[in-house]
Amino acid sequence: MRRLFLCLFFFLVLPLSAATFLIYHTCFRPNVWVAEGAVRSVCIPTDATFQDVKTLLYGQGLIVNRKTFECYARFRHYDRHIKPGRYILLPGMSNNGLVHMLNSGEQTPVKVIIHDIRDKATLAQSVARQIEADSASLMDLMEDTSFLASFGFTPGNVLMRIIPNTYEFYWNTGATRFFERMYREYNQFWNEDRMKKLEATGLTREQVIILASIVEKETNRDDEKPRIAGVYLNRLRRGWLLQADPTLVYTLGDPSVHRVLNTYKDIDSPYNTYRYGGLPPGPICVPSIVSIDAVLNYERNDYLYFCGRDDFSGYHVFSSRYLQHALNARRYQKALDRLDIKK
Repeated sequence: MRRLFLCLFFFLVLPLSAATFLIYHTCFRPNVWVAEGAVRSVCIPTDATFQDVKTLLYGQGLIVNRKTFECYARFRHYDRHIKPGRYILLPGMSNNGLVHMLNSGEQTPVKVIIHDIRDKATLAQSVARQIEADSASLMDLMEDTSFLASFGFTPGNVLMRIIPNTYEFYWNTGATRFFERMYREYNQFWNEDRMKKLEATGLTREQVIILASIVEKETNRDDEKPRIAGVYLNRLRRGWLLQADPTLVYTLGDPSVHRVLNTYKDIDSPYNTYRYGGLPPGPICVPSIVSIDAVLNYERNDYLYFCGRDDFSGYHVFSSRYLQHALNARRYQKALDRLDIKK
């Protein structure tokens, strides 16, 4: 019996124990190094190879035992079925947990923030920093007449179809899928309620976006935006020149300008609303939802003029008569002089 027991121990129990240890060590033992309470992510590009994945993981020092990871990844055939995307790695994750996540494509979405966009280039650069699509592919599609026509867009109005917000995307989203999503968001934005308000303004959707872009650059005080929108609409309805300083700053191409000089008003540009009547031909930025809604919900008032307050609070003083406006403007100019702001 003792001999039988020894035989069973050496030929059955020991190998089974060794196999169990090996399986645990390879599959279920923690093998991802992430500090406790921290979250690390890895972005696997489209068309990446297993070697690319290893380079990403090893380069960030995320894998403790590389041999067991590679062994288990091959056992689960992950080395032949790489799925792109952004994946979150947690403290204590095992090879089994990591490879299962990568193999199943259980990626975590990214929050794409579209904000403070001046032109196509800044849109492309901003989006490219947040998803896989590169800025060149985004720019190409914004100039692709055939592609844009399928959504009713043109290279001239594509920026007017972008609604700034925070959106969830999968990181491996390409340029085409990005614009498909923006098209859906644009249509959802212009719901029945906004379309009714649009009709009351007497403007088109494009004109609302253009005016909202001016309001956006005129003030960062959201509670004041409907009043400023009301002033501009009063001027438009009277056939006056819009005389919006932000359009001059746009023509200069220098957003650091704080003081609009009279010489700027002679610039020959369709965006110079001191020389050309009506709205400019396009938006001077991609306006926020707050600014768009400010135009749609503009304040009904009799103001025709406004200028910055001399306390530099960001708010403005409004007037219905030019004489009062001239006094207000002079007070503001003196405040700029005291601070030696010449540009």
